[in-house]
Amino acid sequence: MVLQVHPIQKEPTVTWEPLPADFILPDDPVENIQQPSLAAALTDALGSSGRIQPQMLIGSNFGLVATVNKKIVVKAPDWLYVPQVQPVAADVIRRSYTPNLEGAAVAVVMEFLSDTEGGELSVRSSPPYGKLYFYEQILKVPTYVTYDPYEPSLEVRCLQNGQYNLQQADVNGRFWIPELELFLGNWQGERLCKTMNWLRWWDREENLLLWSSEQAEQERQRAEQERQRAEQERQRAEQEHQRAEQEHQRAEQERQRADILAAKLRELNIDPDAIA
Repeated sequence: MVLQVHPIQKEPTVTWEPLPADFILPDDPVENIQQPSLAAALTDALGSSGRIQPQMLIGSNFGLVATVNKKIVVKAPDWLYVPQVQPVAADVIRRSYTPNLEGAAVAVVMEFLSDTEGGELSVRSSPPYGKLYFYEQILKVPTYVTYDPYEPSLEVRCLQNGQYNLQQADVNGRFWIPELELFLGNWQGERLCKTMNWLRWWDREENLLLWSSEQAEQERQRAEQERQRAEQERQRAEQEHQRAEQEHQRAEQERQRADILAAKLRELNIDPDAIA
């Protein structure tokens, strides 16, 4: 009998090194047409509600860099949030982000499930590292979200004691994202003429964070309601003016009749004032 001894997995050596200027970042196309729309909608709602600040980094399909065992590793999540990053010069375009070197650690990453079986949940601990392993063990991202809009299926994992644990949704099917102090959940409807399952934000009071298009529609409706109220006020004022004019005309007609009657009485040598 041969005793099999499984090798102990060594902890990876992770450092945060500047990305070489000539490093070629991966330029993989998105894997389905819904990914850019989902990411843009998440960011749009945050911006429309005034929750995006200049020091934040919110990106989509944007490279996160770490040096693992002296080799550069880049993963580009479908959506990411970093609470504070160091500014770059006005003429510099940020090509990628290296946590702890260029600013704070990454707080939230999201992956929208692709056709690659297990790609977003891969725990492969050797190059090319699985996405879940990379976010959990290398970047140590506190919150990892995976979403399949076709099911739809939303899963949220939070880092606890060095490992991701699946979180339970609340009674509304939403998950609390502490780094953003918002709930995240599925919503089915239309945006920009596209009807599908979306990821959306709700605040503590369970108010839906509106997209800019929804805010614009609300403003249009409010403006239309104000226009209608103004029109109703104008019509009421016009009616009051017409009633006052009619009263004036009736009073004028009464005065004219009184004048005619007085004239006839005088013709009969009767003083109309004496009668009054």
